[in-house]
Amino acid sequence: MTWNAFIYIMASPSGTLYTDVTNNLERRVFEHKTKRNKGFTYKYGCTRLVYYEEIGDIVEAIRREKQIKGLLRKKKEALIRSINPTWLDLAQNLFN
Repeated sequence: MTWNAFIYIMASPSGTLYTDVTNNLERRVFEHKTKRNKGFTYKYGCTRLVYYEEIGDIVEAIRREKQIKGLLRKKKEALIRSINPTWLDLAQNLFN
């Protein structure tokens, strides 16, 4: 099955990072920002979208998600800075 998927990283004000995959980035970021799900991002306040990639195949997206989750913190930070040097909330420009 082929459908577009997004790998994304959310950050908290204290710097905690959360990586996940979704087929609807806008909906998923909205859920994090409004604290709809009482999981990790709710507990740690990860409400800022700092990184995302769009991938056309879910199997490849899940592989990439696992790859990013396995990176050391410094590598994740470098990945974020590669598209978002100042760690702005990318959702501000994407969904408004």
